Amino acid sequence: MSFPLLTATAALPAVGAIATAAVPAERRTAAKWLALLVSLGTLVLGAVQLVRFEPGGDRYQLTESHAWIKDFGVRYELGVDGIGVALIALTALLIPFIIVAGWHDADPLETHSSRWRPTQGFFALILAVEAMVVLSFEATDVFLFYILFEAMLIPMYFLIGGFGDRAHEHGDEAAATQRSYAAVKFLLYNLVGGLLMLAAVIGLYVVAGTFSLDEIAAARANGSLDMATNTERLLFLGFFFAFAVKAPLWPLHTWLPNAMGEATAPVAVLITAVVDKVGTFAMLRFCLQLFPEASKWATPVILVLAVISIIYGALLAVGQRDIKRLVAYASISHFGFIVMGIFAMTTQGQSGATLYMVNHGISTAALMLVAGFLISRRGSRLIADYGGVQKVAPLLAGTFLVGGLATLSLPGLAPFVSEFLVLVGTFSRYPAIGVIATLGIVLAALYVLVLYQRTMTGPVKAEVQGMPDLKVRELLVVAPLIAILVFLGVYPKPLTDIVNPAVQHTMSDVHKKDPKPVVEAAQ
Repeated sequence: MSFPLLTATAALPAVGAIATAAVPAERRTAAKWLALLVSLGTLVLGAVQLVRFEPGGDRYQLTESHAWIKDFGVRYELGVDGIGVALIALTALLIPFIIVAGWHDADPLETHSSRWRPTQGFFALILAVEAMVVLSFEATDVFLFYILFEAMLIPMYFLIGGFGDRAHEHGDEAAATQRSYAAVKFLLYNLVGGLLMLAAVIGLYVVAGTFSLDEIAAARANGSLDMATNTERLLFLGFFFAFAVKAPLWPLHTWLPNAMGEATAPVAVLITAVVDKVGTFAMLRFCLQLFPEASKWATPVILVLAVISIIYGALLAVGQRDIKRLVAYASISHFGFIVMGIFAMTTQGQSGATLYMVNHGISTAALMLVAGFLISRRGSRLIADYGGVQKVAPLLAGTFLVGGLATLSLPGLAPFVSEFLVLVGTFSRYPAIGVIATLGIVLAALYVLVLYQRTMTGPVKAEVQGMPDLKVRELLVVAPLIAILVFLGVYPKPLTDIVNPAVQHTMSDVHKKDPKPVVEAAQ
């Protein structure tokens, strides 16, 4: 029996979470190092998955299958395609940076010594989220995926509500109230989506008699599974609604700015760069594969919602006064691009959407973590409280600029490739949608450059005068992320080689081919 690599990749952070939580209260530093070592071990296993994955091989590789709940046909089935293995690598890559960036975020507050922040719990919850996210990218049993999809909400709820942004602490109950509101809103929105998905999962089992993706695909291929049109559409809507909340897609997005604003910067990265990717990934794996006809039926409406997300998120980002909420609204705009690429139903669009998931995770992590370092120095999230930072902290300002330029998809940085592919793929089939979506690029340049101008340039404000530059620990977080952004911006081929075969399978699921280019004959 071969080594269960997929199980090991998810089990290591799960066991590490339990071990970290069990570290004695006075051994806070030991808990941090244990969490970091576990995350690095998971990164190694994720890298082994990448090496062992064969892009030209079977659709799902490194598979595992074991009986779980026999009476209901539920199995513990795992397998990764090119999209899943790329997102597992992204998750495994970001978690060590999140841990190092949040090294002191759960230490006891010096001014409130009676309010103990459980350091062990903070890092254990991060590892628990990593385990569930990794396993959700591997699950090929619909019921198993649903359990993970819902279970990851619990540790995220405590990370948002229990470990809020210290820059927003005022020594009273106001900050705690805002954190609780953000955490409850996050939980309620996602639980409602999850309940609708549960109904759809049960309906799928009634129709198909199985939860296995492989068995459902085989039944479709041999003609033994033929869903009624209305049934397929209702089931699709149940799945898609849950994924659109998680993504988040307009108008189901309103929980994200609150959650990212009140969470610490590392937890904000965990939300938008890691957890939210489960929603867009599931659209590719489950919506398109399980319900191909319903996916094509819903495409026009979904594309309109995606374009609204792009423009709406960018416009609100332009008007933000809070740095973290600006990044949150920018992410809503970017997720609009991802959803648009998925439902453009073209090879370029879906390849670009998958690359966008990876590149957005890295670029948002770079920008948000540097923003977190900036906010921790000044103690304020308001843009108006900054000015002239580049004169006193040039490294901080420079890395902030690169993260911002990646967010606006500057050519030469990784997000440009993915955004370009999404727009090309969308324009080739839906030219009007593609043209409108390009407004998001203009608005992105506006909100990023205005943010940099107001915080980093101009006269040095008195409160910023003594601001220290990035420390070694902070540089170890930011520098590798920037290096990856440059590398994938200049040479994205290693990632596209992994992703493209999986996209071809998805296009086959929905029976779509790329539209032929129209070439006018020269007279």
